Amino acid sequence: MPAPSTARPRVVLLRGHHANVWDLRPWELLLDEYDVRVLVTGSNLHQTEGLALPVEHVRTPRDVLPGSGRLTGGAAYALGERYLGLDEHLRGAAIVHAAELGTWYAAQAAGLRSAGGFRLALTVWETIAWRETYRWRRERAYRRAVLAATDLYLPTTERARDGLRLEGVPEDRMRVCPPGIDLARFADGAAAAAPAEPPAVHTLLAAGRLVWEKGHQDVLRAFAALRLGIGGAARADVRLLIVGDGPEGEKLRAYAADLGVGDAVEFRRTVPYDEMPALYARASALVLGSLPTAAWEEQFGMVLVEAMACGTPVVACASGAIPEVVGDRGTLIGAGDWIGMAAALREGPLAAAPATRSGVRLTDLERYSSAALADRLRGAYAGLLDGRSP
Repeated sequence: MPAPSTARPRVVLLRGHHANVWDLRPWELLLDEYDVRVLVTGSNLHQTEGLALPVEHVRTPRDVLPGSGRLTGGAAYALGERYLGLDEHLRGAAIVHAAELGTWYAAQAAGLRSAGGFRLALTVWETIAWRETYRWRRERAYRRAVLAATDLYLPTTERARDGLRLEGVPEDRMRVCPPGIDLARFADGAAAAAPAEPPAVHTLLAAGRLVWEKGHQDVLRAFAALRLGIGGAARADVRLLIVGDGPEGEKLRAYAADLGVGDAVEFRRTVPYDEMPALYARASALVLGSLPTAAWEEQFGMVLVEAMACGTPVVACASGAIPEVVGDRGTLIGAGDWIGMAAALREGPLAAAPATRSGVRLTDLERYSSAALADRLRGAYAGLLDGRSP
């Protein structure tokens, strides 16, 4: 590979259809040192508004298929999803930074690595070691290509690192690299938006994609138990705000009405990322009801760190990496235990005045700051560029 010039080394971020502001914002801190840009497809599933990184728009077969959702995604996968003209977008790149062992976009980058002359870094959120046995045929090929070409693995948690060890990745090619958020922005934004006087009602906040595995249905059950007095006195002073969109949205709205609590539940499909601190400030608790499935468990839970930075109490299921992320800073319950969720809320956040805060020390969360992630990336990229081992 040619020696780096005096120009900033070019870093291209590949996230398939999952480029998003909360994952990528820390790379903004590297722009003085690296020419960072992110590829965004026409079928991207998340918001990138407010992201200060240069964006390059790129098409994929999914962009030209009719419809949307999982059926369209499945059809694109069957046809062979890929970035169209990726080699042109990667021309001159010193580092390409993709994600996950079994993704089409990481495998596509792996196939271009030798001809492109770049180093390949891989963020890994996945906490389950599938190896070959539990992967679809095409993903087995993706995995082999990525394992053969990746120079440095950046698992986001210790659990993901241990999964990579089971996948056969040597530990000396990995660095645990948790994601980062602007802790001060969340803390200061929450402080500025905090109500001058306690509101009359408690607001419980559930934020995340409206899919079965995020457990919103269990949050609704726990909420109904609180309102109806199951397991304790009825709490008419509690409301629920669910932020997110996804294929389960219509069913969850119907379920809230079916449980008799529809008039006390608000659904918001989207909230600009910069407005989230205000929601945390007004919430008495963040509730994350993540459930493991046959193919997934919670890989991190960015909303957990956001809430903790705002001083918002957390009640979450002990699924996947959640115990590692929350530590002793929140209340953990068993996955699917909506009765336990209701009890934890009743005996914890709902036992105090609405939106009461006990204070937060951001130093306790520094590992999850944008600045800390930027420092980890600087070290990782410098090692890749000068050929040092991870």
